[in-house]
Amino acid sequence: MGENGVKSGRIFVFSAPSGAGKSTILSHLLGAVPGLVYSISATTRKPRSGETDGVHYFFMTEEEFESRAAKGEFAEWERVHGNYYGTPRAFIDSVTSGGRHIIMDIDVFGKKKFDLAYPQAVGILIVPPSMEELAARLWTRGTDDEATIRLRLENAYAEMTFARSKGKYEYEVVNDDLATAEAETTALIRTIIGG
Repeated sequence: MGENGVKSGRIFVFSAPSGAGKSTILSHLLGAVPGLVYSISATTRKPRSGETDGVHYFFMTEEEFESRAAKGEFAEWERVHGNYYGTPRAFIDSVTSGGRHIIMDIDVFGKKKFDLAYPQAVGILIVPPSMEELAARLWTRGTDDEATIRLRLENAYAEMTFARSKGKYEYEVVNDDLATAEAETTALIRTIIGG
């Protein structure tokens, strides 16, 4: 139970390789299921144009981040491309203790660390129907060069292999058709939270 005898909210962790449609599915979920809150990560990278502290990320200095990490304030954290990224425990706890449910976007390796702090989190892996389809989607996006696409595909294969062999994912959603995947994910979340 959370605050004032309110039933604690659930934690849903979504992972997927680049190009599997996870961001689109999560955006749909936030509009389709009342009571869902999107997790806000902490980072040491500089805000991009239009990003607001406490809305898009919790922006902090390296010193502040390292101090908080040393105190165990992050459920998981890592350094990516020279910047720290982490999941603040206080944010998760405040959301769930108030009876709301949180959805998180964490890569498969971060999810493994996150599970140590929150073993009750429900893991949902979003996957493409095939590696060939994933390659076609990445080419169609037109945002990356050939070397980057090849690297994304290698990473996708490694991530899916790790998730299926060493990860804790109770559910796997195949995004063959986006509308179907959105409906399946929405139904799954509603069933779990009882709404």
